[in-house]
Amino acid sequence: MPPIDVDTFTVTAAILAIAGVIAFLAHRAKQPLIIAFILVGIVVGPNVLGIIGDTEPLELLAEIGIAILLFLVGLKLDITLVRSIGKVALLTGLGQVVFTSLIGWVIAVLFGIDLIAAIYVAVALTFSSTIIIVKLLTDKRELDELHGRIALGFLIVQDVVVIVVMIALTSFGGGHEGPIGEQILFLILSAVGLLGGVYVASRWVLPWLLRLVATSQELLIVWSVAWAVALAALTDVLGFSIEVGAFLAGFALASTRYRETIAASLSGLRDFLLLFFFINLGAQLDFSTIGAQVPAAIVFSLFVLIGNPLIVLVIMGAMGYPSRVGFLAGLTVAQISEFSLILIALGSDLGQVGDDLVGLVTLVGLITIAGSTYLILYSKQIYDRIEPALRIFERKNAARPADHEPDRYDAIVFGYGRFGKQVVHEIVAAGYSVLVVEWDPYARVEIEDDQLSDRVTVVFGDANNPDFPDTLPIRHARWIISTIPDADTSVVVARALRHHGATCPIAVTAHTDAANARYRDSVADGTISTVLHPFRDAADDAIALLTRLEKDDPDAPR
Repeated sequence: MPPIDVDTFTVTAAILAIAGVIAFLAHRAKQPLIIAFILVGIVVGPNVLGIIGDTEPLELLAEIGIAILLFLVGLKLDITLVRSIGKVALLTGLGQVVFTSLIGWVIAVLFGIDLIAAIYVAVALTFSSTIIIVKLLTDKRELDELHGRIALGFLIVQDVVVIVVMIALTSFGGGHEGPIGEQILFLILSAVGLLGGVYVASRWVLPWLLRLVATSQELLIVWSVAWAVALAALTDVLGFSIEVGAFLAGFALASTRYRETIAASLSGLRDFLLLFFFINLGAQLDFSTIGAQVPAAIVFSLFVLIGNPLIVLVIMGAMGYPSRVGFLAGLTVAQISEFSLILIALGSDLGQVGDDLVGLVTLVGLITIAGSTYLILYSKQIYDRIEPALRIFERKNAARPADHEPDRYDAIVFGYGRFGKQVVHEIVAAGYSVLVVEWDPYARVEIEDDQLSDRVTVVFGDANNPDFPDTLPIRHARWIISTIPDADTSVVVARALRHHGATCPIAVTAHTDAANARYRDSVADGTISTVLHPFRDAADDAIALLTRLEKDDPDAPR
């Protein structure tokens, strides 16, 4: 359909109206808006309505959106966070990237894709969407669970890898002419000068400048966008890309105290401007050639939906994690991300990837993002159905603490998270011995770092396994405490403990009113002795403390 001859403002208004309708339908279907926006591009593009004529305005907004996206990635990637990722997240993240790239490259070559283009496709399959995963896990209240923390860690590793890949691609594919030696020398000098300038600015100039502009919220937002876009433009001139400059602009501010304010202020602007990137991507899909890409798209999608989680499951199983944690964490990489689409579009801009492959990766994105959303939403139900088959991925570990330590403990604590750690510290301070049950093999390292190893023993085990309590010295314990935030898991633990002969008081933890209601029947029949409410109790303690402070201060306002 030929483009309709109307002005740019009217076209943009129509696009936004259509985007609002399709985004609403996608939200009702529990789908991420990335899918909706690509579909909007297909609808308004030449394949359907044909209301997009000149794409230059959309491309400009899309480039600014990408710059702000990379700016926010750099802004949240401070040195402290990088150091705290943890061994499991680092090894899993790097391992998944390597194995997915290698296997994906082989599949691409088997489909007859050019060797260089196959590298782009393979690498694009490795990245998962941090934005989508964080939202899904937050909605399910799983971001603070072990698999959620690990997934967030290796998603950060992926973000670092994609930045390195973009720097490498734009460095050696940026179009500099002349002998290869001169190109390399120019790039090295440009990189050294750029990094040196950013370091000097972040160390001595930006902190002083931020103190001046932070006096106004509006000025801080405008200045942040200007800084991100300006450095992105500079790196583009130097032969890198706007993505590299925008990332460095954010990274330069990552260690400042204003980073959270800036990130919160710009997240909405990022989401709005990225809308135009995905719309433009959908509008450029060539339906005359995309039919031939369907078989390859199906194979690649199955590899991402099934192969990527299996890769994570194998790596985490080899590191000693139970199949449940590996499976739930693995599902978070069962889709490609906005970075995958940005990377393949970058390859197209550099002339190293054809439009047919851009369409292929976009189609894989539509399939995997839609499919993985439901996999994550119903992850625990899926795991319950296939759990016996997944046991082959678990490394066999001796579960009995009696093999290593005395078989009598005053308290047995399930979970060594934030609340569990505090409970263990208080019990040890009172002079009692503790057996900690964790499914994170590295909890032992935390306990050693906390200098509690002489009073605390850690045993590795899966609380969801109803036979596991039989391996514990439960008959001699004075108390058993579950600090696991998931109420269903705590009920399974309590019933299994009673079934295997536990007679001491059993306490569980409720973070919400819904969790408290879930325990009602188990409390009534005596399975659970008491319910701990860490948030409610902390609030009561805070009110009591404030009341005492008010009584102690005669000048306090009444």
